[in-house]
Amino acid sequence: MTNKILVVEDEISIATLLQYNLQQAGYDVVIANDGKDGLHKAILEKPDLLLLDLMLPKMDGMEVCKELRIKKINTPIIMLTAKDDEFDKVLGLELGADDYMTKPFSPREVMARVKAVLRRSKVTEVVKEEEHIEQTYSFGQLQVFPDRFEAFLGEEVLEFTPKEFELLVYLLENKNRVLTRDQLLSAVWHYDFAGDTRIVDVHISHLREQIEENSRKPKFIKTIRGLGYKFEEPKL
Repeated sequence: MTNKILVVEDEISIATLLQYNLQQAGYDVVIANDGKDGLHKAILEKPDLLLLDLMLPKMDGMEVCKELRIKKINTPIIMLTAKDDEFDKVLGLELGADDYMTKPFSPREVMARVKAVLRRSKVTEVVKEEEHIEQTYSFGQLQVFPDRFEAFLGEEVLEFTPKEFELLVYLLENKNRVLTRDQLLSAVWHYDFAGDTRIVDVHISHLREQIEENSRKPKFIKTIRGLGYKFEEPKL
């Protein structure tokens, strides 16, 4: 079955280039040239992936991303931005984007990222279909139910983006193991090339804000200086 990709980009030359390369790779491509049309088509067309520009007329990429997540539409999103601005990247990820790419980018890099995100999405769906026994992780007040995409801290319901939840589950699956940023990038984002490890740091930061009593003194997700991160069960 052909994957459908929605490209939301107001620069016609970039939209046309992305469309050509994606179609050459065998994808079905839908184009929107402003934010409102992009939001409408994301809901109507039900694409497998969005390539979403940050700066758009009528509604910017941040608002489109936010609206989709509010509507519980968890379609993977790769944010496209012409700005080399850390604030925009971090905010985009926190609103629910799975990744970002800074213009100018090469068609080869776009294809690699698209394949990685779609592959991860497909694997997740297959696992959910084949899983018969619900798995639960419980550490003190923290309870995580991977199959139901649910997590609780005591009676509080925790809200995560799909990628944040995948990262949390991977950390739980590898409890007490030190995981480098590159390992996490490969396992959760499935990049086949050297990606930007700041993506990992942003997601770890947001996980800590959700599950830690004090995100600056984490009890669960520990930073191992010079190496990476480790999930630990707090000592009583």
